[in-house]
Amino acid sequence: MARYAIGIDLGTTHCAVSYFNLEEGKARGAAQSMLPIPQLTAPGTVEPRPLLPSFLYLPSEQEFPAGSLGLPWNPDASALVGEFARTHGAKVPTRLVSSAKSWLSHPGVDRRSPLLPWQAPPEVRRVSPLEASARYLRHLREAWDATFARTREEAGSAFAAQDVIITVPASFDAAARELTLEAAQAAGIPNLTLLEEPQAALYAWLEAQGESFRKKVKPGEVILVVDVGGGTSDFSVITVRERQGEVELVRVAVGDHILLGGDNMDLALAHTLSQKLAAEGKKLDPWQFNALTYGCRQAKETLYADPALSRAPISIPGRGSSLIGGTLRTELAREELDRLLTDGFFPSSPVTELPRTARRTGLAQMALPYAQDAGVTRHLAAFLTRQAQALAHSPDAPVNVSGKSFLHPTAVLFNGGVFKAGPLKARVMEVLNGWLTADGGTPAQELQGADLDLSVARGAAYYGWVRQGHGLRIRGGTARAYYVGVETAMPAVPGMEPPVKALCVAPFGMEEGTQADVPPQEFGLVTGEPTRFRFFASSVRRDDKVGAMLEDVSGREDLEELAPIETTLPGQSPASGELTPVNLQAAVTEVGTLELRCVQKDGPERWKLELNVRMRE
Repeated sequence: MARYAIGIDLGTTHCAVSYFNLEEGKARGAAQSMLPIPQLTAPGTVEPRPLLPSFLYLPSEQEFPAGSLGLPWNPDASALVGEFARTHGAKVPTRLVSSAKSWLSHPGVDRRSPLLPWQAPPEVRRVSPLEASARYLRHLREAWDATFARTREEAGSAFAAQDVIITVPASFDAAARELTLEAAQAAGIPNLTLLEEPQAALYAWLEAQGESFRKKVKPGEVILVVDVGGGTSDFSVITVRERQGEVELVRVAVGDHILLGGDNMDLALAHTLSQKLAAEGKKLDPWQFNALTYGCRQAKETLYADPALSRAPISIPGRGSSLIGGTLRTELAREELDRLLTDGFFPSSPVTELPRTARRTGLAQMALPYAQDAGVTRHLAAFLTRQAQALAHSPDAPVNVSGKSFLHPTAVLFNGGVFKAGPLKARVMEVLNGWLTADGGTPAQELQGADLDLSVARGAAYYGWVRQGHGLRIRGGTARAYYVGVETAMPAVPGMEPPVKALCVAPFGMEEGTQADVPPQEFGLVTGEPTRFRFFASSVRRDDKVGAMLEDVSGREDLEELAPIETTLPGQSPASGELTPVNLQAAVTEVGTLELRCVQKDGPERWKLELNVRMRE
């Protein structure tokens, strides 16, 4: 049995590790700790830090003296991960890998191919988003083993023997979650559980409050978790209700994938300052623009950390032999910070103003599918409005939305490094409470006390304790309904592809460890040759039963297409277009994967397709 539950926050901008002593539990009141993570802070200097910045620097062969990049567990290390990678990489951005987590969720690229650093010159060795994520996780695993070996803990404290929980955004699609699992396995972490970041943040808040949480959240409360990190914006709603005299937490809804966060904000600041420099006759090349982006990140953090400062300086390294003489200097003023970030990303707009769809070309240079509208509050309005509409049509909805134009939260829990900036958090509360007042509701209260850097890791570790039957567990099963694409049988028509229908194989809220038989229908399976399976999900179709068939999937706003599975199922290649008749069965496993089982009619054959769907525990 594991001694510790280890929670890992694999973040876009930093990683953190917390651990909960399952043997001590809550008996001694100090069962939870953060792991100090050893990392390079300068050549030849290793220091423990509470956070591991999610940056990987790929140096040239002659850039550093031999042995100067060594770590306690790897004296011959040749790449940089963490604090020194971030600070040194700001000076040489063409060798710096950042935002690997965002790239891992990008369905438009091959996430196993070496493509980072993005737009690096040919001489720079590149890595895949999968490999970068694996390197961060490997560093954390090795740091754990080195730390516990140094303290001479008894046998059984090795990382591989523990209960490991890694967090992912609630909006990660099935492919991104599967790739996270693959990265963990490549890092030497074979057994783990995935947990959503907003849920982990709420677990951390519950653990910190202890029994006093019952005075702050009572049955009937609707908790909105607003999580804006370096790469994504996630929205989740959890309600508190009483059942058979016991308080329970029930997941109501999660938002769709929104690639919008601190990275976008840094780019917006960089574009503004780049235009200012261009007006002064100082045009930046792509290399210098990357350096300016990292400088803007540091200046932003400096200004938010000290409200008394009115501006922060930024230096951009020059090009060529005279680097010092060619250095460009500018500054970020607080007025620009407030205008661009507070008003630009958190505008005071009505709840009826939904995200715009016109593409903003300024953020396309990173080749990531950023949200087309930078207004986080507009995305929040769309989420609350859509969920109210979905709940209004659900006969057993856990939240009453009658007479409301959007889902009304009663409490807000903030998560994500973006909200270390007090003005941004205050703006969200101001906008949300304005909506509530205008719609005849009661203003929501902020749930205070969250540690925005450490709460996700702490909540993930605490979840390991909850999973053993202690404390409150968030219920709700899968947070989406899942469908498989079925090609329609129709006569051949020149220039027209047969329409594809969507067959519900896992309904909204299907619990882990359960299975469902799709009512018998005539399905034909392609075997013995390459084929492609299309999958879909919906966060708003709450009442579809297993076997429900949705007509033509093209153009539907209530379905999101997931990454397809391309495979060759074993069996005889079909002759003359014949298909193997099968019945379908779906199961959500204990580890959160959806298995679609194809059972041959009147025959012994079985085929299985797996799709990772863990959204909620």
